[in-house]
Amino acid sequence: MSWSLVFTGQYEKRALRFLKRHPELEKQYLKTLQLLEANPHHPSLRLHPLSGRLSGLHSVSINLSCRITLEFLLTDREIIPVNVGDHDSVS
Repeated sequence: MSWSLVFTGQYEKRALRFLKRHPELEKQYLKTLQLLEANPHHPSLRLHPLSGRLSGLHSVSINLSCRITLEFLLTDREIIPVNVGDHDSVS
């Protein structure tokens, strides 16, 4: 059973801003979202829980320097992207 990605208006604005700054990452970004929806535990996503002020969120990698922070709703099998950007800007 696959997961559902639920995009908020705030995330969509952040994603558009990210893709405007990094158009070369659009294919990787879209591939990451597809893989996330099919299998969030796929090893190439490097899914891991965050700590500190982002405790309760998870992170997946687009590439070595960019990531997407996520909220998982396990009961509904929903994934809500929260932010996207380089490692420092989404922490």
